[in-house]
Amino acid sequence: MPVKLLMPLLGEAVTDATVTKWLKSPGDKVEEYDPILEVNTDKVDTEIPSPTSGVILAEYAKEGEVVKVGTLLAWIGQPGEAIPQEGAPGPAAAVSAPAKPAAGASSPQAPAPQAEVPSPRHAPPRDLGFISPVVAKIAAEQKVDLSKVPGTGLSGRITKKDMEKYLEARSQAPTPITSATPTAPIPVSQPVDALSAAAPAISILTGTYSVRPQTPIRKAIAEHMVLSEHVAPHVSTIMEVDMSCVSDHRTANKEAFAGQGVNLTYTAYFVLASVAALKAYPLVNSSWSDEGVMLFDAINIGMAVSMGEDGLIVPVIRGADNLSLIGTARVVNDLSNRARARKLQPDEVRGGTFTITNHGVTGSLFATPIINQPQCAILGVGAIQKRPVVITDPNIGDVISIRQMMYLSLTFDHRIIDGAIADYFLAKLVETLRDWS
Repeated sequence: MPVKLLMPLLGEAVTDATVTKWLKSPGDKVEEYDPILEVNTDKVDTEIPSPTSGVILAEYAKEGEVVKVGTLLAWIGQPGEAIPQEGAPGPAAAVSAPAKPAAGASSPQAPAPQAEVPSPRHAPPRDLGFISPVVAKIAAEQKVDLSKVPGTGLSGRITKKDMEKYLEARSQAPTPITSATPTAPIPVSQPVDALSAAAPAISILTGTYSVRPQTPIRKAIAEHMVLSEHVAPHVSTIMEVDMSCVSDHRTANKEAFAGQGVNLTYTAYFVLASVAALKAYPLVNSSWSDEGVMLFDAINIGMAVSMGEDGLIVPVIRGADNLSLIGTARVVNDLSNRARARKLQPDEVRGGTFTITNHGVTGSLFATPIINQPQCAILGVGAIQKRPVVITDPNIGDVISIRQMMYLSLTFDHRIIDGAIADYFLAKLVETLRDWS
């Protein structure tokens, strides 16, 4: 009997994923556990293996399409086997592409049961599918019935542009938009005239160009960043810290750590200094809700890891307050290496309560990063540079000394904390790094 390949549950609270690439085609022979396709969720790519040996009889879901857990992805069986009459019960009814006939299987003219696999085109009217956080936020604020918004994205998905177009039309219409609305052109308002007048300026960009398709990772980053800026009032505070003690400590211990298979990076120090500051000011280890600020007991530190042109991913160090320096360094090594190799699991990028982004690795002195929602704050770590600074010696007074200096920035949600708490928090972090022993 043919076997279903269903979209599996990839992690706690993971409800859907984006199909990024089919690795096998209908008619291809597969062995049990062979990868059939790749999916992406929370910027993590995961291969979905075959549950049995055989050939691919049919595939569903297009590349770039969002599928829910339990959705039918493919049928696998023996050459010539017919797909069972029951098709795809339950969540698998959400398949979004008609079955493709497998090589050697029944011809389309034959009464092949696969033609009866449910399709969204025959589902109840206006199945909205995946709704992004940005679209949901706009709909809630503007009181928009999403069933009335035409979707132009993949599989009829409603995009931010669709919402903007719908709201613009609604604001310009003299009466509520109904089926009785006349088809005559909507009167053009002054703001649109201004935009039209400015349009010719765009024609300056007439040279040749190429279009790089948006990847699921880049789309996820874009939606998450826009959402964060939209929902949280961002404020940043910046301090500098003398990293000389940390630098000396790292130099003295780096070889011993390497002997235990651990690369002692500065990130481990930043994590433990953040833990000390979060313990001193737990309000920063929180998240906003309309009912009240949620204060988290666990301290789970996210660390931004660059994946090159694909963007950033933020694996989470869970229970960071329970780790020693070598334990922290070991976890940092593991997560960052697997992040760059695209080997993380979806659960490993969830549940963070505070985030660190080390933009200094590329030479940046300081920055004001965007908060990783729904967290309260994010720490930006700049490049370490030798600079002359004035220090006070108890015996000879003020002297100029060459020190290892670094800027730290804290971008925080002004709904949760004010400038004073943010400064106290950052000062505690500075003190921990400056006086490291």
